[in-house]
Amino acid sequence: MKKAPLLVSACLAGQRCRYDGKEKGCPPLKDLVARGAAVPFCPEVAGGLSTPRPPAEIQGGDGADVLAGRARVVNREGKDVTAAYLAGARAGVELARRLEVRQAVLKERSPACGVKVVHDGSFSGRLRPGRGVLAAALAGAGIAVRSEEEKNP
Repeated sequence: MKKAPLLVSACLAGQRCRYDGKEKGCPPLKDLVARGAAVPFCPEVAGGLSTPRPPAEIQGGDGADVLAGRARVVNREGKDVTAAYLAGARAGVELARRLEVRQAVLKERSPACGVKVVHDGSFSGRLRPGRGVLAAALAGAGIAVRSEEEKNP
């Protein structure tokens, strides 16, 4: 029986898709992608945002609150980009279901991929406990999520 692939934040797989046009490559994860054991995914790009793009943060809660309609994602210029984050999260869950993914390794502190902490919405560098929008959506779909800062496969 073939093992289900791991879903990984595309920036951790070496793709230049972060808001600043850079990547945060993680060699073990890049190796898993190269071997076909992991699938890279960027929810911001999947949701229609460009690279580079203004940084965004969740205001009024965390990713679970965005999914519930109680919070929104706003970029530094004041533009509400919640719809793009929701679209990217939906696409990520659909991909994970199609590939029978059981776990994901995501980029900590991202408004989409943060697993344990996200920025607090003030663009001041402060963090608060909570998940990003994709991380919350994947967890809600029964997929185990962990940060690249935790032990990797």
